[in-house]
Amino acid sequence: TVMRETLQLLEAVSSTVNGMYSVGDAKQADVLRAQLEIGRMTGQVADMEAMRRTMAARLNTVLNRPPGVPTGSPQLPVFPDTLPATDSVIATALASRGMLQAGADQVRAATAAEELAHREIWPDLEVGVIYGWQPMSGGGTDQMLSLMVGASVPIWAGSRQLKMRDETAAMRQMAVADLAAMQSDTRGRVAELVAEFERTRNLHILYGQTLLPQAEATASSARAAYQVGGVDFMTYLDAIMTVYSYRSQVVRLDAEQGQALAELEMVTAKPLVVSTPEPALTAPGGAP
Repeated sequence: TVMRETLQLLEAVSSTVNGMYSVGDAKQADVLRAQLEIGRMTGQVADMEAMRRTMAARLNTVLNRPPGVPTGSPQLPVFPDTLPATDSVIATALASRGMLQAGADQVRAATAAEELAHREIWPDLEVGVIYGWQPMSGGGTDQMLSLMVGASVPIWAGSRQLKMRDETAAMRQMAVADLAAMQSDTRGRVAELVAEFERTRNLHILYGQTLLPQAEATASSARAAYQVGGVDFMTYLDAIMTVYSYRSQVVRLDAEQGQALAELEMVTAKPLVVSTPEPALTAPGGAP
């Protein structure tokens, strides 16, 4: 949208420059430079449209829909003004992240396996009782009672039970190390994402509330000055492209801020943004 609006503005500027050139108030170089910028912006619009189609197809694939189904126009959610303290977010992630819970389950399972391996070296005791009877030819019955006591001794403990004990101990150590690595990665990633959120939020405020209004005021002033010959065409064109650059940067910062929050939600398993209603499935510009 920003590119299309800038392209329309450049086309209007080119028309103005052509009119001024026809009466001798502008240089031919100004006309050519305006056409060059129009061609460049047209190419960027085409690239962005192709990129959007690719991303829409990927989104439909994730949603298990045909690639050509309209995805609608993106709607920004309500971003929080601030986040809890980094230590608080890290504690939430350590307590709630599914990956860490699965890692803790692996440690518990490995610990139980190691305890079981330690018991394998104990002798297995067996106690049995057998009772039997059968009728006798002269009458009566013949009864029999047997008692059996036995034990299995691990004769090959050095090559079997002890090796199994060592293996289960190593598996437990590996599970503990994996869990520690995931916890460390979680702490570091949360800190990075909080810093990224703060960076994009502060830059968004700077661009949106300071730099962009100043650039728009400069472009308006340059336009008026150019029409009366106060500045050259390049100064006016640079002012227009600066506005375009700052508007594009504001959109990029929105995307980066949303990406940081989305990953924080994934890591902490907690909602951080206010969801918006699902957009209507229409193509960009409102066409069905």
